[in-house]
Amino acid sequence: MSARRPITDQVAPGATQWPRMRLRYLGRLKGGAGFPDVEQGVKGAELPFFKVKHLSEADADGCLRFSEHTVSRDTAAQLGAFIFPAGTIVFAKVGAALLLNRFMVLGQESCIDNNMMGLVTNGERIDLRFMLHSLALVDFGQVANPGAVPSLNTEQVAEQVVPLPPLDIQKRTADYLDRETARLDALVAAKERVLGLLAEKRRALITRAVTRGLDPRAPLKDTGVAWLPQVQQHWMATKVSRLFRQSKRLGFADLTVLSVYRDYGVIERSTRDDNVNRVPDDLEKYQLVEAGDLVINKMKAWQGSLGIAEMSGITSPDYVVFSPLHREVSRFIHYLLRNPLLTTVYLSMSNGIRTSQWRLEPDRFGSLGLFLPPHDEQRAIVARIDAETGRLDTLVAATESTISLLKERRAALIAAAVTGQIDVRQHAKRQGASHASAALS
Repeated sequence: MSARRPITDQVAPGATQWPRMRLRYLGRLKGGAGFPDVEQGVKGAELPFFKVKHLSEADADGCLRFSEHTVSRDTAAQLGAFIFPAGTIVFAKVGAALLLNRFMVLGQESCIDNNMMGLVTNGERIDLRFMLHSLALVDFGQVANPGAVPSLNTEQVAEQVVPLPPLDIQKRTADYLDRETARLDALVAAKERVLGLLAEKRRALITRAVTRGLDPRAPLKDTGVAWLPQVQQHWMATKVSRLFRQSKRLGFADLTVLSVYRDYGVIERSTRDDNVNRVPDDLEKYQLVEAGDLVINKMKAWQGSLGIAEMSGITSPDYVVFSPLHREVSRFIHYLLRNPLLTTVYLSMSNGIRTSQWRLEPDRFGSLGLFLPPHDEQRAIVARIDAETGRLDTLVAATESTISLLKERRAALIAAAVTGQIDVRQHAKRQGASHASAALS
């Protein structure tokens, strides 16, 4: 059977006459190797060993240069790990990470784990910067093997096509895109800093309100509790065990599935598109949650993954559900238990072998001491928090919308440039004329 030829049809209507090429003709594709726990964490050896998580830790230029895991050449040989040269383009091939379509470049000879794949390009005909921009047109989600854990094989990746103009055009296009995307990235970074400041202000607002109340002049008393040294004199001490009891009610598989999120509390799972774990077909073991119940992800309580449900539904059997014994204002309890001062307390109360596996057991959680104002004051605090956070959330939504538009602009710009719909030579001429004019003025 004859070998398949490169695709050479046009990229888009009206585009410059640039061919498209399958990745198989642009270099060598190779998967990474298994990386046993016993070999991880070694520092100072010759070769960095990168894992999928490092794709989000690349330098600003998209290069991977540092890993907390290193191996010698002998260890690489024993593991059967291919040593990829500097300049190799690497990306995820297994799991949710592959859907992010992140492509990074190795800054030096390195090994990668078996959840990743590398493309060693034919350097004499390819500008690496252009190739990185061009790969933005590839969508692995369209070709990945479906299932709870999506995956790609070498053949699927090899069949993907990218534009490939002459090398001089690649270089000019890469120069143009590097400049223009850097400008857009700077705008995005500035907006993301605004989001960070708004989130910090939101946390501080809630924490202050649920721990000190609304009257800054109110007399205080010592609590004897490390996480909250003082509260208003009339606030009453209690414990979680007096407010809630653990419950596990099954047999409600037809209700809405709820999940617990660090940033949102207890919400409908279907409202989020970033869920990593698939909901099983059989929901008989899922637990009933009613409005007012407290739901905790035991494994992530120390990250703030807990909250009071505002609707009925069912949730994972791995969560802990508490039914209320109290007549307090549920939303006040929600804000109180999720305030950042308590995450360190949840961490200290959790136990396990490693941080990622620490569990907050219900009995220990029940011993947590809290301080509550009277009901009318709880309602006033909740009203203030809701009003202030509502204004902040409006600013957040507007900022996120701007970020989305900037990212869409970036993606459209790259697509237009790498497919020849933008004449980068004219942009280069105008920039050169602008520089010359500036020099003469």
